[in-house]
Amino acid sequence: MHDIRSIRENPAAFDQGLRNRGMEPLSAQLIALDDQRKSAISALQAATERRNAMSKEIGQAKAKKDEARASELMAEVGRIKETMPELEEAERVAEKALFDALAAIPNIPKPDVPVGADEHGNVERHRVGMPRMSNSAKQHFEIGEALGLMDFETAAKLSGSRFVVLKAGLARLERALGQFMIDLHVNEHGYTEVNPPLLVRDDVMFGTAQLPKFEDDQFWAFPGNSLEQVMQAALEGQPRDAVAKMIKDTRYGMIPTAEVTLTNLVREQILSEEELPLRFTALTPSFRAEAGSAGRDTRGMIRQHQFVKCELVSITTPETSADEHERMLTSAENVLKKLELPFRTMTLCTGDMGFASTKTYDIEVWLPGQGAYREISSCSVCSDFQARRMNARYRAAGEKQPRFVHTLNGSGLAVGRTLVAVLENYQNEDGSVTIPSVLQSYMGGLTRIERQA
Repeated sequence: MHDIRSIRENPAAFDQGLRNRGMEPLSAQLIALDDQRKSAISALQAATERRNAMSKEIGQAKAKKDEARASELMAEVGRIKETMPELEEAERVAEKALFDALAAIPNIPKPDVPVGADEHGNVERHRVGMPRMSNSAKQHFEIGEALGLMDFETAAKLSGSRFVVLKAGLARLERALGQFMIDLHVNEHGYTEVNPPLLVRDDVMFGTAQLPKFEDDQFWAFPGNSLEQVMQAALEGQPRDAVAKMIKDTRYGMIPTAEVTLTNLVREQILSEEELPLRFTALTPSFRAEAGSAGRDTRGMIRQHQFVKCELVSITTPETSADEHERMLTSAENVLKKLELPFRTMTLCTGDMGFASTKTYDIEVWLPGQGAYREISSCSVCSDFQARRMNARYRAAGEKQPRFVHTLNGSGLAVGRTLVAVLENYQNEDGSVTIPSVLQSYMGGLTRIERQA
């Protein structure tokens, strides 16, 4: 969420940030909306002050037994009271117009973010490991199906497309990967493990900017009685706006990543500077509708509606957030280093960054079956963009006025995509898959996954 005061102070910088994202300048429109808001507030305040002053005069007139003056003043107060609802509604509408406009605008990129229109403008930061090149390398779904342990057909019968059933060794391997990641981030990287809710309210989704812009990208759940109430209201012909409000008041969002819950742990709080940084991690199922991804990665586990993810979130001061971003990246990269998976790290350009991000690093793992690097983690710093939406603040030592915290989030890593990378990089000519050494203790000492007889 942007601060209208900052936009007023430097509209040129704000507009340039939008241009870098491929958007038209908006500062003039936002300042005009703020002017309307201020006018509405001033009109309401003037009417309120006039009403209060005249009410005091009425008492004075009655004390002097000047009934004519008292009656005249009372009539005027009555006329002012009649206008108050209209003035209050004008203020509410003006406030909402500005709020809605600000809520729909993405974060402004940092000055050092490369300017570009799409992924082709991303800049490689470094590479680690030697990619395995092989014309005979199979893709993960070919490996998993040949092992008889990856079943998309049954999953489609159960839930539709973009779901998978993993069995036996592959189910255990996915579990082992998740446990390895959470243990690594807690024991070596100093994150606090959290087991958060998977269903959240709208204001929590808004806090991390899944709403309002990405409403169609989310899955939504309704308690049975709430859904029945919504359906009944629709059948009774209640106004569309009323039904829409009922839906939003009764639904729960299914988290697209634990970023949502972990970041919102500090919502509506004022922390002390001594508490920061806070570092949280969680291993959770995640749910994404994948709106707009028709035709992309339709085979395999790259783009699923349901997947497991190890999330990293940091809450910091503005002065330390850049260093924390580098630290988070190092933590995520360390997972791939220990798994001995080749990867490269990219700095995303302005046209490829997420909505809430002010700077993002993507880690892309090498997939021999595809002969390409594919994203396995995004690590983003969001400045105070999410904090303003959550009203998350801290009080610096020696200061009375609280400041907004900075928030960061990253994948450490996406478990399903890591499973894909292990299958493709550790595949053997006989169709078996070697278990990376760092995972073997999580697999009960198993060193290979082979087709079951």
